[in-house]
Formats: sequence, structure tokens, C-alpha cells
Amino acid sequence: TGGHTTEILRLLSCLSESYSPRHYVFADSDKMSEAKIHSFEQKTFSNSQFTLHRIPRSREVRQSWISSVVTTLYSILHSVRLTNKLKPDLILCNGPGTCVPVCISALLLGLLIKRAIIVYVESICRVETLSLSGKILYYFSDYFIVQWPSLKEKYPKSVYLGRIV
Repeated sequence: TGGHTTEILRLLSCLSESYSPRHYVFADSDKMSEAKIHSFEQKTFSNSQFTLHRIPRSREVRQSWISSVVTTLYSILHSVRLTNKLKPDLILCNGPGTCVPVCISALLLGLLIKRAIIVYVESICRVETLSLSGKILYYFSDYFIVQWPSLKEKYPKSVYLGRIV
């Protein structure tokens, strides 16, 4: 909690205000992101149009793999309702487990109603291996961006742009 939010906000600071409205999705147990997002929006965009959405965390740190299947399915159910309501054009995500249910629900929505472009940016701290979210979304994202050349070599579908956060 916090590191991924800081990274995504750095990415968003490069976007124009035409990417509006912005919808931020984070885990309901995340206590830090809301204040960071409000502060970022006030400093960065003059006509700030954004909403915050909380969904159940798909997997807590050190949670067992078996129980995380149940919590992830629960999170996907909440995400399906949210993506159906918002019908996003673009999903920009960067690694926390919360992004997996959101992307899965967007893929399901794309089969029935409207397809969203999924851009996944692997965290700068992932130098040699992908995060669990990255390992899953590598196969489903439209654009998969890594920040280290060693990852580009291991994952040919990825796009290496250098350090972007």
C-alpha cells in the first residue's frame, strides 16, 4: 500500500486532462491511497474530474494461496459490477493485486458489451522477475510495459521504455 499508488500517480502526471474523468480503484483495506489521490488531483489537474472506488482486496500479504482464490473471486464479483457501470475505455494499472480482478472483469465486459484497452506497467522494483499480477496480466493486457531491459529479454511481448516512473 502506497508504493504502487505513488508509481501510478507519477504516470498519470504525464497525461493530459483529456483523460477524464479518471476512476481510481483500490483495495478497501488501503488506508493511504485516498489522501494521496486527492492531493495529486488538486495539484495536477485544474478541472479535476475523478472518483474513487474501493473493492475487496483480492489477496492480503502472506495470505494462503488457497484462501486467496476465494477472496479473488469475491473481488472479481465486485469488479464486474464496477466495470459494467463505468464501461472504461482504458485501464492503466501497475501491479497491486487489486488490478487483476478489475482487468479480468474488463475482459469479461469486452466479450459482451465494450472492450477496454488494458495497459499494465510493471513496478520499477521488479528487475529480474515479474510480480504475480504481472505474471497473470502478461497474457491478457494489450500493452505490457517493463522498466528494465532484463525483463524485456525474458518477456518478448513486453515493451521496454526505460524508467517511466
